[in-house]
Amino acid sequence: MEQDPEDQDKAYRGLVGERIRSIRKQKRLSLQEVEARSEAEFKASVLGAYERAERAISVPRLQRLANFYNVPVDQLLPGEDVLNELDGGSPSQADIDMTERSIVIDLTKLGESKTSESEVINRYLKIIQVKRQDFNGRVLTIRRDDLQALAAIIGTTVEDAPQRLAELNLLRDAV
Repeated sequence: MEQDPEDQDKAYRGLVGERIRSIRKQKRLSLQEVEARSEAEFKASVLGAYERAERAISVPRLQRLANFYNVPVDQLLPGEDVLNELDGGSPSQADIDMTERSIVIDLTKLGESKTSESEVINRYLKIIQVKRQDFNGRVLTIRRDDLQALAAIIGTTVEDAPQRLAELNLLRDAV
């Protein structure tokens, strides 16, 4: 069932706010640190309001925030799959399966690994990190499309890739 446009706008603002917060946290910055480092261009209270979807961010301001965080603008926006859901679409079974079994690579373990596959996996994951501008350095969540390529790299099917990664001791330990 489709949402009315006002509800869709509010939901989208919420998703943008989540992305803005996620990038800020990846950069390990508090709201106050962003305000200080941006020389008060991004006030903590206003940035917090964007993150909580209490305020909508303008496109020029979103561009400046992306520049401040040193990420492409599209990293501050939800993906196309989310837009489809807001428009009343539903996620595919593959998306549901991937969500239920999120694959998180422990980059520390990967760096310490001496297996023949680890060097190739490491190079591939560095490409993903650059593409996503995700440099936290500890873990990396593998998306469905990334898993397909990773499965090919390690010579297995998409379905068997999580098990193979576990055998290689590259998955983050359950918390």
